[in-house]
Amino acid sequence: MAEIKVPELAESITEGTIAQWLKQPGDRVEKGEYIVELETDKVNVEVISEEAGVIQELKAEEGDTVQVGQVIAVVSEGGEASAPANTEKTEAPKQEEKVAAQPQSTPETDKKDRPIASPAARKLAREKGIDLSAVSPVDPMGRVRVQDVNAHTTQPKQEVQAAKSAPVSQEDGKPVEIVRMSRRRQTIAKRLLEVKQNTAMLTTFNEIDMTAVMELRKRKKDKFQEEHDGTRLGFMSFFTKAVVAALKKYPAVNSEIQGNELIVKKYYDIGIAVSTDEGLVVPVVRDSDRKNFAEIEADIAGFAKKARENKLSLGDLQGGTFTITNGGTFGSLFSTPIINGTQVGILGMHTIQKRPVAVGDNIEIRPMMYVALSYDHRVIDGAEAVGFLVTVKKLLENPEDLLLEA
Repeated sequence: MAEIKVPELAESITEGTIAQWLKQPGDRVEKGEYIVELETDKVNVEVISEEAGVIQELKAEEGDTVQVGQVIAVVSEGGEASAPANTEKTEAPKQEEKVAAQPQSTPETDKKDRPIASPAARKLAREKGIDLSAVSPVDPMGRVRVQDVNAHTTQPKQEVQAAKSAPVSQEDGKPVEIVRMSRRRQTIAKRLLEVKQNTAMLTTFNEIDMTAVMELRKRKKDKFQEEHDGTRLGFMSFFTKAVVAALKKYPAVNSEIQGNELIVKKYYDIGIAVSTDEGLVVPVVRDSDRKNFAEIEADIAGFAKKARENKLSLGDLQGGTFTITNGGTFGSLFSTPIINGTQVGILGMHTIQKRPVAVGDNIEIRPMMYVALSYDHRVIDGAEAVGFLVTVKKLLENPEDLLLEA
């Protein structure tokens, strides 16, 4: 017998939640094949079997919290042991008769009414929020494949996982639904509250005339995309480069408090907040000061794709010395971002909106963006915060200067 244990996840992660079993008792499993998906504070992790054999027992149910090192399943090596589905036929003949009465029934569909599906189809269905039992397979044997999932009308994916939820009545008799927050949503809530409670957070604001950046991007985007294998020139590379230049000028903003000491980082790993169905994640663009615009854009595009496909690794999310978040992608005009983890600063971008502004002695319509810097006032003084934000503003209003900072 081989035991399947919860693997080491990351230094700061000691537990996870069983999101979905990909195998059931009686199922054959090959060495290296995924058998369960764990939901952790940051990402979902699929756990493999180290041995080939037959699943004999699942020691945790979907929704259970499990610790690193905990045994969650048992596999009979070599597959010599009989599968539970077979013993069910010898020990419960009446159940066998019931199965025989259903022409297209199989042992796999009998176990908790679990549809037969390929691992790839199960993964795609989870990503799209589709109930596999609602998918109509083309396969005459009833096996759901990737093309069946793609052909199915996508259901809206819920941000929180319902845990035996049902409408209940409040005192006024109006219906509500009780749902259980996902582990990731619980962790996000907990950490945001900790930041608010444990830092002297303050926010300063400014606005940026995006005319020059937009005109430069318009002139260069086609050539840029052609020269860099299809990588598109967006706004994030401009902001990342401007932030790095401002961090070099105001190093305290690129620091962290540890006890009574201030750890000033001499490297520039910039976190870029990415929205997913399960909450905000912040993958990190490493060594942003050493990368050109194309490399930064390629990293960000890659992270966005991995986030959509739920393939971000823990390594993608760990670390980070400063964070940029862009609420403008959702239409936000003005907001106060919350500092990320142990960092002391975060830059909030917002939607670009044309507004009348004074240009010299004239009033002109310009594409303007409000920006916000939230910072820990224990580390950063107001003058430094304002200076940082003004530096970002000046560089973006004169983007050619960013080339001198690259």
